[in-house]
Amino acid sequence: MEITAQAIADLLGGEVVGDPAAVVTGPARIEQARKGNICFLANPKYEHYIYDTQASVLLVNRSFVPKQPVPATLVKVDDAYASVALLLEHFSRLRKAQKRGNRLWARLSPKRSIACSARIGKGTYIAPQVYVGPRVKIGRNCELHPGVRILHDCVIGDNCILHADVVIGDDGFGFAPQPDGSYHKIPQLGNVVVEDDVEIGAGTTVDRSTMGSTLIHKGVKIGNLCNIAHNVEIGENTVMAGLVGIAGSAKIGKRCKLGGFAAVNGHLTVPDDTTLAGHTGLITPLKASGKIMMGYPALEYGQYLRAYAHFRRGGESDESSR
Repeated sequence: MEITAQAIADLLGGEVVGDPAAVVTGPARIEQARKGNICFLANPKYEHYIYDTQASVLLVNRSFVPKQPVPATLVKVDDAYASVALLLEHFSRLRKAQKRGNRLWARLSPKRSIACSARIGKGTYIAPQVYVGPRVKIGRNCELHPGVRILHDCVIGDNCILHADVVIGDDGFGFAPQPDGSYHKIPQLGNVVVEDDVEIGAGTTVDRSTMGSTLIHKGVKIGNLCNIAHNVEIGENTVMAGLVGIAGSAKIGKRCKLGGFAAVNGHLTVPDDTTLAGHTGLITPLKASGKIMMGYPALEYGQYLRAYAHFRRGGESDESSR
């Protein structure tokens, strides 16, 4: 599946700045791009990535003026965010065309379905009612409990435990608003990569990335009924209790602890060793590591307790409450 920068520009009504013959084999997130990938820049907070990216092509707005040389070929369009939806649809059609006519499934028994192209490591246990999709890779000594669904192209490392009804690789929540008030689905062409020694609780869902990978790093432990949205990255040895929600493109650091019902807004970075108490809602960025946060909106633990004490007194000042 290959397409040139010029063909992309023709498809999107854009113009090429750089090598029109640059070849693209697939999309990727700008943080993870490699040669042959195309990325897009619509949010200025990600601009710093483009100056040393390994991507072959970058999709940017016509108004974009780089502050220093960019190694990749640029395709300039009127609206990069709207254009990426069209581009992903194009890649989706190409992928479906490649599949056409192929037999994808091999029924192993009435209670299990594993794609012929899936690869499963030695010592891995697969319970009844498990589904493993095309091109999935599962490592050694894993446990997949009843009802687990691992959808196409996702990767599971060694020694992982996925409890009942876990879903890995369902579509991320991506919809572009239209002028008439409706929403247009953005194809989700990435995957999920779960590294070694990860345990995921019953009913939890991990969405595939729009492009590139949603990443669950080594040693992560996730409770029941959590939702990990598309493009999220969770650092090594982070743990989270049940009903936690991580919104799209958030990045959780290493060794973090998230209590039940905690939530993190999209595109936020949570530093290493952060603790979010139960029911905490993080809606603004954190800069320092090692903090304990509580409440909604989240406050540092000591500040929250002082504010709560004031609230319990009915909002009276310290002087008037004596």
